[in-house]
Amino acid sequence: MRFLLRAAIAAFGLWVAAQVVPGIRIGGAGTLAGAALLLGVVNAVVRPVLIILTLPITILTLGLFLLVVNAATFALVALFLKGFHVDGFLPALLGSLIVSFTGWIGSSLLPDRGD
Repeated sequence: MRFLLRAAIAAFGLWVAAQVVPGIRIGGAGTLAGAALLLGVVNAVVRPVLIILTLPITILTLGLFLLVVNAATFALVALFLKGFHVDGFLPALLGSLIVSFTGWIGSSLLPDRGD
């Protein structure tokens, strides 16, 4: 149940990003749900590998390179999913920031697992 709530929060964040950021387009509700699920999988599998591989430059930039990693994972989802388009690095960066922010707010509203 918690996974579905997180996926719904991610879908909401993707929808907000598509409304606010020029250069991000989502084809429909099915694409939105697929993008949210795929983004969850990419963040769980690919993102940790990218973080480990880019650790030296992340340390050198005092963590700011993680913004590039987040944008890359966001763009990767768009690359694999038809109907979800990101026009470049800046829309991917802004979209990943919006999705991260909505996910952070949504997770803070969800009850803890022990509750």
